[in-house]
Amino acid sequence: MYAQSLDGFPDVRVRAVCDLNHQAAQKVADEFGLAPFTDHRTMLEQTELDAVIVATPDFAHREAAVDAAASGAHLLIEKPLATTAEDCAAISDAVQRAGVQCMVGFENRWNPAIRRIHDLSASGELGDVLTQNILLSNTYYVPTTMIPWAAKSSPAWFLMSHTVDAAVWVADKRVTSVFASGSRGRLAELGVDTWDVVHALLAFDDGTTANLTSTWVLPDSSPSVVDFQYKAVGTKSAVDVDLQDHGIRHAGEAYKWPGLLGGEIDGRLQGPPTWMVQSFVSRLNAGEPVGPGLDQGVLVTDIVLAVLESLRTGEVTPINRRPAG
Repeated sequence: MYAQSLDGFPDVRVRAVCDLNHQAAQKVADEFGLAPFTDHRTMLEQTELDAVIVATPDFAHREAAVDAAASGAHLLIEKPLATTAEDCAAISDAVQRAGVQCMVGFENRWNPAIRRIHDLSASGELGDVLTQNILLSNTYYVPTTMIPWAAKSSPAWFLMSHTVDAAVWVADKRVTSVFASGSRGRLAELGVDTWDVVHALLAFDDGTTANLTSTWVLPDSSPSVVDFQYKAVGTKSAVDVDLQDHGIRHAGEAYKWPGLLGGEIDGRLQGPPTWMVQSFVSRLNAGEPVGPGLDQGVLVTDIVLAVLESLRTGEVTPINRRPAG
């Protein structure tokens, strides 16, 4: 996807692709004329790169990110930045030592609907944001078929990292505590031992809240693989959006609601991930700072870790980090 997003984009050349699966790397390399690698260190040694995109599984960002930073490459790391505080610290230290830039891939900042909610808040049109309710869920297809490492992840890491970032970005307040509840068992029966459903209540420093829910157990007969709904209520107004329903109905072998934020127009890939990576390279070429950066990535990881701790203990978990913006 990233190679396609940057193919033909002004002032950037994609030079290499690395995947532990040689066939996967070779397929992308053949399509876009790239050098294929199965070891990222070999790629960094043999290819002069200005920037590297780290799109490994959630739990496997550290090694590639640290080595890429040490080589002098700027970084775009898919969300979450990492799944442990230790990995976050190692990546942050490597970036700071190398003096390179790092963007964390919270792609919904390029989602027009989420950006509009943020802008309504930032402009004061919403007033003070009193509460947010955000649902982001997937069908069984995602944990059982799409990502083979789902047992090492969860709806909290894979989905809620998106909504935690959005909630903090829109509210622009400090999260002081998290209380979470959830259930597990159904996915374990299918061989994926992780949480089925996670609910998290974020409390901000002024007493306002955000209520987040993510599940991996929607039926595969759902009209869309992703269910994404967002409502924000402020002192002056409220706004809500249903990002599962884009108004298109397709009745074929199955009844589907095709999404609009993706696909190609005039042979060019569109959608939030594409716009995000294009923003990354455009800002680097212009000598501008990229973002959201490391601080926001670390903050979101801290909050998701607190969600998981609250799930484990059944108690409220405090958060002490300031919002990063």
